[in-house]
Amino acid sequence: MKVVNDTSCSWINDLDRRSNIKTLDKDKSCDWLIVGAGYTGLSAARKLSEIHPNQKIIIVDAQLAGEGASGRNSGYLVDTTLNDGFTSNKEVSNYKKKTDIYKLGINVVKKFIKEYQVDCDWNESGKYFASSNKKDRKILENFSKILLKLNFEHNIVEKDDLGERLGTKFYNLALYTKGGILLHPGKLVRAMIDTLSVNVELLENTQLNEWSKNSDTIICKFNNYKIITKKIIFCTNGFLKSLGLKSNYNFPLTLTASMTRPLSDSEFKSIGEPKEWGVLPVRSMGATVRITKDKKILIRNTVEVHSPFKMSNEELRKRSINHKVGITKRFPTLPSDIIESSWSGIVSRSGNSSQIFEKVNNNIYIAGCYNGSGIGVGTLFGEQIAIKASGNNSSEIELINLRKKPNWLPPKQFLDIGIKTRLFYERLRAKSEI
Repeated sequence: MKVVNDTSCSWINDLDRRSNIKTLDKDKSCDWLIVGAGYTGLSAARKLSEIHPNQKIIIVDAQLAGEGASGRNSGYLVDTTLNDGFTSNKEVSNYKKKTDIYKLGINVVKKFIKEYQVDCDWNESGKYFASSNKKDRKILENFSKILLKLNFEHNIVEKDDLGERLGTKFYNLALYTKGGILLHPGKLVRAMIDTLSVNVELLENTQLNEWSKNSDTIICKFNNYKIITKKIIFCTNGFLKSLGLKSNYNFPLTLTASMTRPLSDSEFKSIGEPKEWGVLPVRSMGATVRITKDKKILIRNTVEVHSPFKMSNEELRKRSINHKVGITKRFPTLPSDIIESSWSGIVSRSGNSSQIFEKVNNNIYIAGCYNGSGIGVGTLFGEQIAIKASGNNSSEIELINLRKKPNWLPPKQFLDIGIKTRLFYERLRAKSEI
C-alpha cells in the first residue's frame, strides 16, 4: 500500500513548499542507499557524506522527505521520560542508560543547529509531567526519587503555582524537569534536508516495494525502476515491519493530534499570557499538550492500532472531536472552533521500550524504533549507524550498545490483541486526562 502525502499537519504547513523534488525516474546504482528521509535517514546521509565524500549516496522516501513522523511529532526533545511505551522506569541502572542516550541525542541536535545556524524555535523551557488526578502524586514522588539519584534538576509544582504557569486550572500537580527542549519539528527536519551534501541524491515519493541481497550487492525494486547498491541502511522507523525487518521486535502505533489557530491577544490574555510550555501525561494514554511560540495550542490524546499508511479525513475528523474536548477541558474560556488542523502520525514501539540499532550483515544496517523519543535519539542513531556501517566505532556506539535489546514479540494476530487490550486498559486508566 502506498504512503499518502497530505496537507493536514500544521508544522508542515508552516513551511514554504519545496520545489526541488526529484523522484526515481530510471535505474540507478550507488555505494550507499538509505531508505527513509526523516531525522535518522537524513542524519545518516549527512554523516556518510562526511566520511565518504567521493562515494555516491542515495536517500529515498516513500513520501516527501521529513513529512512523515519527523515533521508530525509534538516537538519535544526529551531528557527524561516517565512512560516509555507500557513500562515505568523502575530500574535505576536501566533508566540511566536511557537518559544517557537522550543526553547524547540532545547534544547531537544542538551541534547540528549551531553548525548550520538553524532556526527551529529552540526553547530550553523544560517540560512538565502533569496530572489532574490527585492520586498520581505517588507516581510523581517515586519518579522524583529516581531523578534525584541521577542528578536531574527538577521539582514538583503544586496546583496554584502550576495554574499560573500554564494558564489552566485543569491540572492538580506536575513534576517539572529543566533539561527538556521544545522546538518546531518541521523547521528542524527541513534544515536537515536543505543542508544535504552534493554527493547525496534525495529521491522522494519513491516507495521501496521489494529488496533482495545478491552476493555483495542489494537490489531494490520500486514501482518502475530499481536501485542497485553496495550497502543499505534502513531508517524507516514505524515502517520497518512492513519491509520485513525486525518484524517480531517492533510494531507501529498511530497517533493523532490537532493544533489551533494562533490565539488572539484577548484570548491569550484570558488564559494569563503564559510563556511557551509543554506538558506530557503522567498516565501513558493521557494528553500531550503544548502552547507554542506563536500562541497556538497543540493536543495529542489518541493512540491506536491502525493502518500506518493512511487515515481518511472522516476517521481523522472523529478523532479530532477528542482533541476539541481536551482543549475545552483545559481552556473553557476559549472558543470551541479554534482547531485549525488535525493529522495522524506513526510511532514505532518495542515490547521493552528499547531501540533497534544493528548490523544485519556487512551490507545491511538498521536503526529505528524510538518509542516516542525520535527527535534526539533518531538524529543520534542516524549519525552513529553511518559510522558503524563504515566499519568505525565511537564512544556513542559503545554507550548505545549498553542498552537492553528489544525483546521478542508474538505473531501479529496475538500481538494485535495484546496491544489493543493494553491500550483499552490504559485509556480507561487515563480517562480523566484526555
